[in-house]
Amino acid sequence: MTIQPVRLFGDPILRARAAEVETFDREVRQLVTDLTDTMYESGGVGMAAPQIGVGLRVFVYDTGEAHGHLINPVWEVAGEETQTGVEGCLSIPGVREDVTRAMTVLVRGVDQTGKPVEFRAEGLLARCVQHETDHLDGMLFLQRLEPAARKDAMRAVRESSWFAQGITVLSASQLGGSRRRAEAGTQERSR
Repeated sequence: MTIQPVRLFGDPILRARAAEVETFDREVRQLVTDLTDTMYESGGVGMAAPQIGVGLRVFVYDTGEAHGHLINPVWEVAGEETQTGVEGCLSIPGVREDVTRAMTVLVRGVDQTGKPVEFRAEGLLARCVQHETDHLDGMLFLQRLEPAARKDAMRAVRESSWFAQGITVLSASQLGGSRRRAEAGTQERSR
């Protein structure tokens, strides 16, 4: 198990576009392992490489119904239906707000060996894919909020102890403990 510290709001890597993965080697496989272990330890349903300080287009996910990883992901909206639901982010602890996203997306990318991956994602998995891809594009869910909700969320960030102390990295266990503790709120867990 290779659990990594998680970067928090204020760390510049979270606002930078991650680079495409071009070489599928042992380091990429280790990155997928690190992300997966850190996601489980943090109690999240998804985690992107920039959240552990790596500027590559890789994310992992486990929504309870689907799990895996995706490298160099792209997605497109399938249909016009949207979903609005509470989102949080392991990189912005304690902040949760309603975000509207596409209900269904068609997803493409590759796995850790470079093999093509395609799937249709709906509901929580679609939300997770969109949220994690945002991370790879240097966007945080705060930027998707309506103005009043964004203002409330930014106030919560400014009032948080971690932000007030200038902390931009926390251990995964500080963020959420074990996966078992997070199971109680499958739909409510942070991404």
